[in-house]
Amino acid sequence: MAEQIQLPCDNEGVCLICKTTPSSNETLTCNTCVTPWHIACLAIAAQSAASNVWECPDCTDLVPAGAPAAGEKSELVAAVQAIEADASLTDKEKARKRQDLLSGKAAKEKEDVEARNEVVDMINVNFKCCVCIQLLQRPVTTPCGHNFCLTCFQKWTRQGKNTCIKCRFSIPAKMASQPRINSALVAAIRMARMSLANASGGQLKISHFVHNQYRPDKAYTTDRAKRNGMANAASGRIFVTTPSDHFGPITAENDPVRNTGVLVGECWDLRMDCRQWGVHYPHVSGIAGQAKYGAQSVVLSGGYEDDEDHGEWFLYTGSGGRDLSGNKRTNKDQSFDQKFESYNESLRFSCKKGYPVRVVRSHKEKRSSYAPENGLRYDGVYRIEKCWRKVGIQGFKVCRYLFVRCDNEPAPWTSDEHGDRPRPLPTVKELKGAIDIFERSESPSWDYAEEDNVWKWKKPPPASQKPVRDANPEDIQNARIAIRKAETAASKGKLLKEFSCLLCKNVMTLPLTTPCAHNFCKSCLEGKFAGQSFTRERSRGGRTLRSQKNAMTCPACPTDISDFLQNAQINRELQDLIEKLQESNKEEADAPEESPEASSEDLDKENEVLNSEAEAKTVEDKKRKETDSKPPIKNKKRKVDEDNLLKNENAS
Repeated sequence: MAEQIQLPCDNEGVCLICKTTPSSNETLTCNTCVTPWHIACLAIAAQSAASNVWECPDCTDLVPAGAPAAGEKSELVAAVQAIEADASLTDKEKARKRQDLLSGKAAKEKEDVEARNEVVDMINVNFKCCVCIQLLQRPVTTPCGHNFCLTCFQKWTRQGKNTCIKCRFSIPAKMASQPRINSALVAAIRMARMSLANASGGQLKISHFVHNQYRPDKAYTTDRAKRNGMANAASGRIFVTTPSDHFGPITAENDPVRNTGVLVGECWDLRMDCRQWGVHYPHVSGIAGQAKYGAQSVVLSGGYEDDEDHGEWFLYTGSGGRDLSGNKRTNKDQSFDQKFESYNESLRFSCKKGYPVRVVRSHKEKRSSYAPENGLRYDGVYRIEKCWRKVGIQGFKVCRYLFVRCDNEPAPWTSDEHGDRPRPLPTVKELKGAIDIFERSESPSWDYAEEDNVWKWKKPPPASQKPVRDANPEDIQNARIAIRKAETAASKGKLLKEFSCLLCKNVMTLPLTTPCAHNFCKSCLEGKFAGQSFTRERSRGGRTLRSQKNAMTCPACPTDISDFLQNAQINRELQDLIEKLQESNKEEADAPEESPEASSEDLDKENEVLNSEAEAKTVEDKKRKETDSKPPIKNKKRKVDEDNLLKNENAS
């Protein structure tokens, strides 16, 4: 006999089996999922409706075979019941949490948080104050290598107890009266707290980013814009698959919408429309490029009086030289000289490498016979052959560039059936009075191939530094996992850098923390005072005087640490953390790489943050090395006392 189907009541209280609406006395509510069931339609023997411990067949099926015995609850059922017992949640929030729990989403998020908080767990385990059992606050390290909160340590020493709270090791009187905070532990704990806040969503940045696939086909005004108009408009969807720093023509391979590529002579009404097809990305700037990478495209829009347009070649003026401070959006009057930097340097870099530059002509260039009547037009790729500086029409120096057309398609103003052929460079009169002349000396990357009768890449095009705009939504999760792994690895690397020895600058082995709160490798610190005795013998003629203690100054400050060196204790808590971090890094390095295809701008944004943090850390390390390289300040009072003592001995 087939097993009877078990169905509950719907949202309106109608039984899904008998299609009737039973009264409250005829229904039984599940204690786990809070779903009403019609008692008469239940195939199993049900308890009384007044019972508050009954579980429906669906929740009973949650317990897998061979797991909890009768009377025990599975972890899943216990989690659902915990959600129902939480009085702070609304019914809607409880339903959402139950859904996430049953779908496994909550477990996945928990795993992500646990993976992200690996460093935090290491800190919490190793650096807890044994007095307050909390994460160390303003940590103080005793000579015996134990760590305490500053407040807990002071409460102990103010009672007149000059021994370690944990091992009863003697604490120097100077440290008991003036304890020093261990800066390395402070930095490590701060990083742990920041990671914990980020993982729990405490300090997440709110992003208004709209993914490319969700943008409309035309430029639009966002809901956040306070005024209507193109000044507040956002770009529509990018139709091509090329990154924003793509060099050369946009071919059919990069055009999944039309499968034709961007053809010479194609026109658009607005700069934002031109941007959607990847021809020229900036909304306002006439140059798209990076100083150390090259320029990808330019727009001829009549912005400078010095421009000269001759169709197959033209003289282009660089950017800058105008005062746009304050609220000045536009200013056609030059007030200082242009230099080969930023966008201007990107054009010169493209000249040096012989990269193709896409050229767009705008109807705003009224002096040119080759400008379109309306909107913007793509006129193919050009190559920069020379660049120089000269005094412009307004009396200030401007950067100048000679562009020569080198496209396989004919220009819009010619009736030729074929594209360009190599042509001799035109004579430019203004070169006679020019300065800083630069002409390409190496072979160009984009050149004419005689055997194929086409312009093509003779050298590999530069690798893109930016992601493709159109990304696969399915890859975003994989990219985020990769980002979290990179963040965790970066956190471990930063922690290990914080635990570097002040002498050898490497990660400490057998770390020692001096009473003045400086950290060194045991071998480095002992090697610093190798061959020196802790006392020196004195004699006057035949009379033997009491031996005198040798002062051994800390390599990082003028504090005498000779008493500490006589019985230096390794900071075991710090050593355990360093070993765990190193072991974890080694395991990750040895593990086979899972290379999820990096998605898109999410990965790029995270890498930019990490790179900026790495650069800031490099500058900080450099400054710290410069500070550490300075000779330690000598204790002048001690030196004066020693000199007086030697004089007295010589006199006697």
